[in-house]
Amino acid sequence: MTAPASTPTAVVTGVGVLAPNGVGARDYWSATLRGESGIGRITRFDPSSYPSRLAGEVTDFSVRDHVPSRLVPQTDRTTQFALAGSDWALADSGLDAGSLPAQERGVVTASASGGFEFGQRELGHLWGKDPKHVSAYMSFAWFYAVNTGQVSIRHDLRGPTGVLVTDQAGGLDAVAQARRRIRGGTPVMLTGGMDASLCPYGLAAQISAGMLSESDDPARAYRPFAAAADGHVPGEGGAILTLEEGRRARERGARVYGEIGGYAATFDPRPGSGRPSNLERAVRDALTDAGLRPEDIAFVLADGAGEPEADRVEAQALSAVFGPGGVPVTVPKTMTGRLYSGAAPLDLVTALLALRDGLVPPTVHVEAPAADYDLDLVTGRPRPVDGDAALVLARGRGGFNSAMVVRRPTGA
Repeated sequence: MTAPASTPTAVVTGVGVLAPNGVGARDYWSATLRGESGIGRITRFDPSSYPSRLAGEVTDFSVRDHVPSRLVPQTDRTTQFALAGSDWALADSGLDAGSLPAQERGVVTASASGGFEFGQRELGHLWGKDPKHVSAYMSFAWFYAVNTGQVSIRHDLRGPTGVLVTDQAGGLDAVAQARRRIRGGTPVMLTGGMDASLCPYGLAAQISAGMLSESDDPARAYRPFAAAADGHVPGEGGAILTLEEGRRARERGARVYGEIGGYAATFDPRPGSGRPSNLERAVRDALTDAGLRPEDIAFVLADGAGEPEADRVEAQALSAVFGPGGVPVTVPKTMTGRLYSGAAPLDLVTALLALRDGLVPPTVHVEAPAADYDLDLVTGRPRPVDGDAALVLARGRGGFNSAMVVRRPTGA
């Protein structure tokens, strides 16, 4: 079932990827199909005094090769990632931005932490020196909305703008908001998410949540849906996507990765309330929005928290919708760590590339799911699949659930 002809569709025509196992969509996808992990001991600072010492770091990125020198002292690492990713997403789309008025081009991003590293450095200047040593750029470089602002300025995007702060779910929520803007008449939107909080302050904040693995073995630290799962590994990076109105994109001869077909978000009740999670409803509502049935979904990119209770809830929701073992499920973020607001946009790119190539990447470091989860988890090596649609799930701390359906491009 497809959307009525009168309903504008939002299609992905460009992607910009920065991930711990590959910078650029091509390198990321090749590494992911090989099952190549980017998780290792933190190198950006000495993590010896921390109980969690592993992370997915983006190592093959030289900021001065990708960000104008005047912007380097004004920006946090997360913004530098977003600027590079937006450059690549626009270039990949082949879009001549000058062909549209600036008011017809917008940007919506997601952020889970803002500019933590920049903020830590300037607070150090404040307490270690004096207020005169605090950068004037501190007034905005730490802020959650800074990526949206800097990308808007860089590419003269004067149309709709926004930022979503819903932890790991935020990446899907931002893309959904961009889709709404496309449907509302804005021809082009940049969207997605980046996070980069691998600094002492950022790691301390993540440890305080009690969800990080304390294993020092990269092959054992993040194993979602495994019987021995004991938390996740943090990471940095994400993806920026160029979204366009479908008819316009095809008329200009754009290469289309796929369509944002459906979306839904729900909120879980408070812990201890005795009420069940609303993740299943998010999945069903996203399928309804896409006009699809469960059997139309070729595979699922799960949130994969790596925490036993969260994994159990997600496995139950998938079994309820698709039947026990009823759909292939994978968690490629086992190769990158959880990238917070950057994770779901990267999963969307992964889903689109998997639909294009007919290959679902594996969940690494997990031999098999726990027996009581009833999941058909893709492990070991990529699995060939046929199908035109995939489901991406993302869940954020505090009860956020988001689900998004992507489809192969029409006629593909």
